[in-house]
Amino acid sequence: MALKYSEVWNLDTIFPGGSESKEFHEHLGKLESELNVFQEDLDKAQAVNNEDVAVWASFVNEAQEVGKKAREAGAFISCLTAQDVNDDQAKLLGGKVKQLSTKYSSIMTSIDEQLLAFNDAQWDAFVGQNDMKDILFNLNERRKNAKEKLPADKEKLIQRLSVDGYQAWGDMYNVIVGRMKVAIEENGETKSLSVGQASNKLSDKNRDVRKHVFERFEEAWDGESEVFSNTLNHLAGFRLETYEARGWDQVLKEPLQINRMKQETLDVMWETITKNKQGFVDYMGRKAELLGLEKLDIYDISAPLTENVAEVSYDDAAEMIVEQFGAFSPKMAAFAQKAFDERWIEAESRDGKRPGGFCTSFPLKEESRIFMTYDGSASNVATLAHELGHAYHQHVMNDLPQLSQRYAMNVAETASTFAEMIVADATVKTAKTDEEKIQLLDDKLNRSVAFFMNIHSRYLFETRFYEERKSGLVSKTRLNELMVEAQKEAYCDSLGEYSPSFWASKLHFHITGVPFYNFPYTFGYLFSMGIYAKAAEEGAAFEEKYIELLRDTGRLEVEELAKKHLDVDLTKPEFWQSAIDFLKQDLDTFMELTKK
Repeated sequence: MALKYSEVWNLDTIFPGGSESKEFHEHLGKLESELNVFQEDLDKAQAVNNEDVAVWASFVNEAQEVGKKAREAGAFISCLTAQDVNDDQAKLLGGKVKQLSTKYSSIMTSIDEQLLAFNDAQWDAFVGQNDMKDILFNLNERRKNAKEKLPADKEKLIQRLSVDGYQAWGDMYNVIVGRMKVAIEENGETKSLSVGQASNKLSDKNRDVRKHVFERFEEAWDGESEVFSNTLNHLAGFRLETYEARGWDQVLKEPLQINRMKQETLDVMWETITKNKQGFVDYMGRKAELLGLEKLDIYDISAPLTENVAEVSYDDAAEMIVEQFGAFSPKMAAFAQKAFDERWIEAESRDGKRPGGFCTSFPLKEESRIFMTYDGSASNVATLAHELGHAYHQHVMNDLPQLSQRYAMNVAETASTFAEMIVADATVKTAKTDEEKIQLLDDKLNRSVAFFMNIHSRYLFETRFYEERKSGLVSKTRLNELMVEAQKEAYCDSLGEYSPSFWASKLHFHITGVPFYNFPYTFGYLFSMGIYAKAAEEGAAFEEKYIELLRDTGRLEVEELAKKHLDVDLTKPEFWQSAIDFLKQDLDTFMELTKK
């Protein structure tokens, strides 16, 4: 039967022809020319000490427009390299895009240099310019952050060196993962799967399948661990050398700065979670009983509780998501329908795709694209809703100035998790039998465990790895040890078997764009629970308030955002406890329904 909605995205409306696109090549050529001329204009202005605030305001406006073009190119390359890891032309173009992005970063560094050079009177006149008033928060933020960095010429040198240094280690990781295969036995035959296809089987209904795939999965990553320990060590080394040159002694300084978040907020979040872990440990113990196990192994956590789990077709998932979004927000539902109708989503299960999922946006076209591999599981439905939440977040910000659209990962994960919660909660409430309800609750609680324990283990690992890396290279054996130690602590030593090679298999440790690609997920999860509770309380009246909150995510610190829109203090445990208490309702229901 033909699908109503295509599982293959349409990139031709962005640039037709994929990596051979004439239009994309022209876009890159024009962008490079613009960047070169722009940098020359900035250099001339600085050479003659031009401090005309109107001139610099026009430079900021120009930078925002050029920034859109650079983002458009970067988003397109992300899509090309994800849909086909063997697209060599796309990889070459990706190198070009990185060079152009570095030139854009250099332009922004030149602008930051001038922002720092203004005296108080000049600064007041500059931010008083009409177009600058709308981005006052972002300009103040750039000026403040620039004060804590090296002189502009040195920052530009770091940016140039990062293309073939820092970023190259991330590229190396992606190249190796792209060619990796996991050999598994299925129906008496040996099949060679991509890591994305293999990872989907780690939540198979059959435990023997999960165990077999997990063992082969670990073997595959262990086989490349010598290389991955090199990429991770050198990527971290580049970061640490940069931090030391700037006089930064805390490795969390940059991720907290990027996420516009205070250390106190991060600390109290983890402290409150740790105090509440026992209930989730009990849940995992109950799940082990239901599966006939003494303890769950790490590959059992997301396993279904019954083999009678119906797969959800892509069409059915689409219809369900649109319907449930509509119960909360007609605008959100209309947006999701548009994404399905216009083929913004790449969901097909096929060889050659990179693992994982993401959402990327095209600021010139004002469209997004979602990437994932859909296999019909409840987890995949949640992922689809999650990524649509990201896309909707960008959609409601499209008319804002470019600088005000740059929201951080922690609040980005808020919108996505909120969307995921809408669908997950609705499916539990409409479950027809206790068996179905138990399975759906289990799927929801899996996510709590992921954010409270899996993500916590990543945070603990990365924090400790960076401390050891300051003293020199960390061996692959030690990386395995650090990973298992972190997992045991985060999971309260409640599992039977852990994943020593998780540091190698998890892409997030190797991403160069964002350090500590972990704690923002947990922040977003719990913050979204606070928003969801408010939405449930206010009903349809909350739709516009939610949109306004999303629109502020690129122009407020998270503590201010929470105070303005939820009237809560994120540096105190009360908010975090209330969010966890909200989640514990599912925990209590699950434990009651599964009581023998």
